[in-house]
Amino acid sequence: MAERFRTEVDWEDARYFAALARHGSLSAAARALAVNHATVARRVAGLEKALGARLIERRPTGYELTAAGRDALQAIAAMETAARSLARHGEAEAPAGLVRITATPGLADAYLLPRLALFRGEHPAIDIEMIADRRLVSLARREADLALRLGRPTDSELTARQVATLGFGFYASAGWAARIAAGAEPDLVGFDEASAHLPEAVWLSRRFPGRGLAFRTNSQLTQAGAARAGFGVALLPHFLARPDPALVAVDIEGTPPLRELWLLARRESAIPAPVRLVRDALVALFKREAALFRGNGAG
Repeated sequence: MAERFRTEVDWEDARYFAALARHGSLSAAARALAVNHATVARRVAGLEKALGARLIERRPTGYELTAAGRDALQAIAAMETAARSLARHGEAEAPAGLVRITATPGLADAYLLPRLALFRGEHPAIDIEMIADRRLVSLARREADLALRLGRPTDSELTARQVATLGFGFYASAGWAARIAAGAEPDLVGFDEASAHLPEAVWLSRRFPGRGLAFRTNSQLTQAGAARAGFGVALLPHFLARPDPALVAVDIEGTPPLRELWLLARRESAIPAPVRLVRDALVALFKREAALFRGNGAG
């Protein structure tokens, strides 16, 4: 497969296929590459034609690599590694070390993980530790190097930068979306009692007073899964729901206020190079994908 890549394949086609394989959807790959989803689909089709093999299959849960697709991705990864090695030849030693990031579970699992994997592919000497937790991990006590937190911070010992504005919407399976369009009252998916204090949970209870929940959980990822499975309608952040091909935005009046996402770091005269590199990459990433968080970008 690798030999065939060197002689027959347009590298741009291979690069677009790798982005689709790693991001899991046309829309997410298109955002990462700053193109439209039709371009991604055309490039992947070109690679399949060049190789004479089906590389990826569309499933209800998203895109899935075929055996030939897995072989192709492995060959592309080897070529990317070789290219990075060549580019670094003769350069100063790259920043190296561990960078610890804390974020909410939904942000960590649904958004940051695939993008940080791409970052590490470009910076293999930097290791990432992710603390996916709603609790406030202390940067002052060096429990983490960088923190992504919802709401304006008050700790004057830290540097803070707003990196995104989160919008929310109602999402459901295609079946539930059709029922609501026909006038049905939605069953609701929401937070459990232990999470009832969260702003979105409070807003949902005020928006639908006295209404029970068909499914409840402390995890927005699980809420998205419940909506996907047909339990009902979930109030979800756009960045989590919009890239999911199995979730449909439904027209229900009202949404909670936008929430600010802030990136925090320790106030130091010289931030270690690996931390600075990750911090700057996160700032650039959120700026590039601002529309995804507000919900007004291409789906």
